This record gives sequence, structure tokens and C-alpha cells, in this order.
Amino acid sequence: MVDVYIDGASAGDPGPSGIGIMIKEADGITSEFAIPVGMKNNHEAEFLALSHALEICMEKGIRMVSVKTDSQLVDGAFNKRYVKNVAFQPLLAHIFQLETHFDFVFVKWIPSSQNKKTDQLARNAIQLQKKSEKRPNTP
Repeated sequence: MVDVYIDGASAGDPGPSGIGIMIKEADGITSEFAIPVGMKNNHEAEFLALSHALEICMEKGIRMVSVKTDSQLVDGAFNKRYVKNVAFQPLLAHIFQLETHFDFVFVKWIPSSQNKKTDQLARNAIQLQKKSEKRPNTP
């Protein structure tokens, strides 16, 4: 079983957004990802963090995943297999499609105090996006 920590952050509603992912593999190797995801709201970024984390785990050939998130919305939606807000339903459907490629996916809510590293990664991703938006286009 691999432990995966995820977080999403947004600098606005919507605004530049990023996700943080930390994967702790059984052999002790830890991989960290700070990924800009465009103009989103915080909840969208949280769902995107889960989908990107599952995609990365698939690429690594990981079959059993324990995901930790400080998003009660994502935790509840995944475990109840439903999200009320229609804007998030396609994101959740994509996550369920990804889930079929695993033997086991477990999602558990944790307090923000236990998710500080992925929060920082998500905030770093926002800064990466802001920097790329400020760069002039050069031929």
C-alpha cells in the first residue's frame, strides 16, 4: 500500500490554482509534485489533486493507494460515491473511472495540520502559474 497526500489551492474564486501531491512508496522513496492547474476554484483544485495523484500512481504501476486529503468535500464525495454540486460531478466521474485501474483505493480525511507539505506544494504550483502568466511571449 502506498500513502498519497493531496491538496489543492486557489488564489481566487476562481483564480490561479495549483495542486500538491506527495507519494510515499513502500520502499521509502517519496515523490513530490507541484502542478499548476489553471483558473479554478479551491474545490475544483482539490478534485484535480485526487485525479492527478491517481494518474501518477497508474504511471508508476501502483495498484493499492491510501489517499489522505484535508478536503472534507473530496473525502465525502469519494466515499459516498456522490457529490451534489453538478459542477464537480464530471470530476468525480473521472476519478471513479481512474479507480477501476487499481486493486484498492482508500480516501481518508486528515486535518490540515497533517497536510502542510502538500499545501505548500499546491501554493508553489500557484506561484509557478503566476510566473508563467507574467512571461512575455517570445518567438
